[in-house]
Amino acid sequence: MYDNKKKSGFVTLIGRPNVGKSTLMNHLIGQKIAITSNKPQTTRNKIQTVLTDERGQIIFIDTPGIHKAKNKLGEYMISVAERTLKEVDIVLWLVEPSTFIGAGERYIAEQLAKIKTPVILVINKIDTVKKGEILTFIEAYKDIVNFAEIVPVSALKGENTDELIKILYRYLPFGPMYFDEDTITDQPERQIVAELIREKALRLLSEEIPHGIAVSIEQMKERVNNDTASGNKGDGGLIDIHATIICEKDSHKGMIIGKGGSMLKNIGSKARLEIENLLDCKVNLQLWVKVKKDWRDSDFLIKNYGYNENNFN
Repeated sequence: MYDNKKKSGFVTLIGRPNVGKSTLMNHLIGQKIAITSNKPQTTRNKIQTVLTDERGQIIFIDTPGIHKAKNKLGEYMISVAERTLKEVDIVLWLVEPSTFIGAGERYIAEQLAKIKTPVILVINKIDTVKKGEILTFIEAYKDIVNFAEIVPVSALKGENTDELIKILYRYLPFGPMYFDEDTITDQPERQIVAELIREKALRLLSEEIPHGIAVSIEQMKERVNNDTASGNKGDGGLIDIHATIICEKDSHKGMIIGKGGSMLKNIGSKARLEIENLLDCKVNLQLWVKVKKDWRDSDFLIKNYGYNENNFN
């Protein structure tokens, strides 16, 4: 529905891995959709979330961190991030508070120099530095790109995020509401569930393993009994979810399962709690582990596990 008094548009979040893009987006929409961890390459697909208020509607697009590709999955992730730059109304470039501008940031700056889209620099994690230092970080970055604005925030603490939203509305055009006002994301439930399981694995496993795992949802079916004949998830129903964690090495499989199945049980119990919160019902989560050697260099397997060009459509 078009309302010429309301603003609307698409805002992409870009930056190097682990700068807090997913954490910021989750905070801005007020709900956890994108998974987070302290390991690079946590986000692999383009994830859209929606913020609707009395001023209009902002569609946020969280993209994989821009990095040097080491395999076909890495190449796919970079293409997702860079292609998105040309499809949006505003680019939010997240950086950490530092006066050192490394090769990764300079590469991103080169990509941003090629577009006409307004770029807002977001200096994240300001809760980790002294207030007086923030001006030095702004000074270091201010001339690297012709920024529309520079906004320091703490995505983790929510500091200055309301001001960031105000600035976004200032630069967005007047336009239609692209989604219903109660829409939070266009991500299918299956995909969000798979990502929540992967997040718990990322957080619990050692540094060596996470880059080489994917999660495939084999079954996601509501079990309806006499008490839940209405089929409403919030009425105490139960959903059976069968999922497989894919890894690249036999040794990794053993580590994911753990002694006596302890690691897999830990991943499953932590994921189940968040999935129940997401779906508003009880969940019976069954996890398996399979080895698919070098799946990140297989076009077929990359697409099979949900990383494909259809995410652009």
